[in-house]
Amino acid sequence: MATYSAPGKVFLFGEHAVVYGKPGIAMAIKPRVYVTVRKASQVHYGKSPYIEACFREMGVRGSIYINSQIPSSSGLGSSAAVTVATLAAINDEYEMGMTREEIADRAFSIEKNVQKGRASPTDTSVSTYGGMFFIMEGKRRRLAPQNYNLVIGNSMISHSTTRMIELVAEMRNKNPEICNPVLDAIEGVTMEAMRYLHDSQRLGKLMDVNHALLDAIGVGHPVLTRLVLAARATGAYGAKTTGAGGGGCMIALAPKNFRNRIAGAIEVFEGRAIITSVDTEGFRKENDG
Repeated sequence: MATYSAPGKVFLFGEHAVVYGKPGIAMAIKPRVYVTVRKASQVHYGKSPYIEACFREMGVRGSIYINSQIPSSSGLGSSAAVTVATLAAINDEYEMGMTREEIADRAFSIEKNVQKGRASPTDTSVSTYGGMFFIMEGKRRRLAPQNYNLVIGNSMISHSTTRMIELVAEMRNKNPEICNPVLDAIEGVTMEAMRYLHDSQRLGKLMDVNHALLDAIGVGHPVLTRLVLAARATGAYGAKTTGAGGGGCMIALAPKNFRNRIAGAIEVFEGRAIITSVDTEGFRKENDG
């Protein structure tokens, strides 16, 4: 058997806009998904369409066990982490010889198929390589990782990434004169953020703007807004929805000595807080023992 893990991710800027060729900035975070794959005659994949697709695409049969530190349907890239870790474990267990680059490309292809063609390569790239990435029009550029202090607030409200992507697509089709300028504005915020990756205070203000723009295209949620406002009120440089929205998680960029206070405020409003930072490893092999 082979056991691999892959990290989750947060979007700092650009979610939803990346689906339409706009730039995004995302980073891997410390929580991980652990996947064990074993050759077996009895097939056991669970109910995940991503796992089923991994085995189908690789043309093998086997069993799988998953242990996740990343809540599903929360905007933290759990499906990408599962897909990447599963492909890496299959690659090892069946001695297929795929490179890290090939695993990243295959993982994106699987996510794109499962999400009906509307996925971006952001999640799978970040989960494969770790660190921070600037992504635009399907191309990725690794950025120097920053020592950000992050507090994630999980609204505990499940959502569907596929459905949220569909909702934005419907709005864009029905009201392009409204939606397209907002997507352009998200692009502008992301490009401005590239100039200030070393400046947490300026970056936080841009996160606040990005959050408002995400609300404008209909992917906000009242609980997420409460968590964002609670984080800002207790000292965060900035805070925003991260991921598909409609529930899931928000992220706050925090001064180091304010992390616990911000986490406490999030939990006062019945969110679940995670204090974390950038993960620079990407997927890795774990000791099966």
